Amino acid sequence: MESLPPALRQGIEHFNRAYFFEAHETLEELWRETHGPLHTFYQGLIQLAVGFYHLSGGNRRGARNQLEKGLEKLEGFQPTCEGIDVQMLCQDTRRWLDCLKAAGHGELAVEPEQLPKIRWIEHAAGP
Repeated sequence: MESLPPALRQGIEHFNRAYFFEAHETLEELWRETHGPLHTFYQGLIQLAVGFYHLSGGNRRGARNQLEKGLEKLEGFQPTCEGIDVQMLCQDTRRWLDCLKAAGHGELAVEPEQLPKIRWIEHAAGP
């Protein structure tokens, strides 16, 4: 994990604290300087951050749009990428999308501590 970009670690820390605007800003810097497949991966993380930012602020349409776009980008990186449990992140995000769809225009409680967290995959120590 030491070889991961500091901006990735910082962005995930913001995301996990439900500081989604800050996560977006931090990850966007990394995304801009990255090319190849990781460019798409980071964009997916950014879109999830923006989606959960909108959800937290009550913008359900914006949340749904960004969460769907982010999931579409991240699904191809399952089960893991850059030490991140992408599969769990996608599952957790899908649950929130399902809640959004089921709620329609009705009541939907959004507590920051219930929102998804980005989990690191623990690597087993070598022999």
